[in-house]
Amino acid sequence: MKYRAAIIGLGWMGMLYDLAERTGVWDVDDIDRPTPDLDIHRKFHHHKHAGNEGLPTSYAEALWDRADIELVAAADRDQKRLDAFEQRYGVKGLYTDAEEMLRELKPDIVSVATNTKHRADLTCLAVECGAKGIFTEKPMAHSLEETDRMVKTCADAGVPLSCGAISTTHPSFARAKALLHSGAIGEIISMEAGGPSAQHQNWSYFLDSSPAWVVGTGDVDRRESGSDEFTGQGMMTTDSGLIIHFRAGAPGLRMTGTKGELVFDYTEAWRWWQDHDVEGTKGRVEMPWPKPQFVPPYGGVYSLNDVMDCLAGDLDEPKNSGRRVATALEVEIALKQSSLQGGARVNLPLADRSLGLNYDWFR
Repeated sequence: MKYRAAIIGLGWMGMLYDLAERTGVWDVDDIDRPTPDLDIHRKFHHHKHAGNEGLPTSYAEALWDRADIELVAAADRDQKRLDAFEQRYGVKGLYTDAEEMLRELKPDIVSVATNTKHRADLTCLAVECGAKGIFTEKPMAHSLEETDRMVKTCADAGVPLSCGAISTTHPSFARAKALLHSGAIGEIISMEAGGPSAQHQNWSYFLDSSPAWVVGTGDVDRRESGSDEFTGQGMMTTDSGLIIHFRAGAPGLRMTGTKGELVFDYTEAWRWWQDHDVEGTKGRVEMPWPKPQFVPPYGGVYSLNDVMDCLAGDLDEPKNSGRRVATALEVEIALKQSSLQGGARVNLPLADRSLGLNYDWFR
């Protein structure tokens, strides 16, 4: 089946990232960014790696790169970006009004790469207009009310929702989860990460049950940049009793079991240690990581892949699904509430769904 796709927002992750790779112009605030003479018939892989690594970073390029997708339209308020989009992809469906595009074309696959403010509204509108799959830029939304609405709307309609092209979308994370479930490190005892980071969390993909409560400390006031994301440390416990530590200096993710560890670090990728008994001597040794291994970059191609795998029936839920990102947002907000109360225990779910976060450069 050929899916018709449209993108809303032709900014940095929507389209400009891959154009910048080709032109060498990286100033995202430069509205007079030169539009290159683009060969619309040539696929664009700006990194040289085998396999999927090196495939497009931007959502527009990821959509255009798939044989089972026909990129039919884009919406952006900036006419110069629309002109660059048409020149790059040869697509004539150009709109300055996203709602008009969705209601008129009713695309099957929709990428929502706008600023955060209107992402929830556009996601729900895309579902209303018949979208079968949606992938968005990060962060997912500002408030719990927005994430609740996005998750429920998509779930009720059976629409897979992936929220952000982050490292979790890489296939190596699915491999890590399979190892975990196979007993490769025994029974999991705890997890730790450098922070909760609702923008770029890795830990919620591996949760075995819903968060029950958190304690947090060391958060600071909203910064001059505008961000009030959690900056302290803390601990979370799930309904099943699993403990997750958010510790300064921790790797991207460490999962400790009764018989070993799985560790993810952005520079060294995945590593696996397992306990062995050799002639009566017990020791923890490093095991070779089975394919695939994490190789950056981890652009929009993987987020889209998860959505398409869900539509094909090969995946129950995107690895960085809206539900999992919404969980991370609620945990981060709860940690802030705990720190504000001097490290008091805060139970989940939070009653006040108007609570949210302001972000720094991902607005």
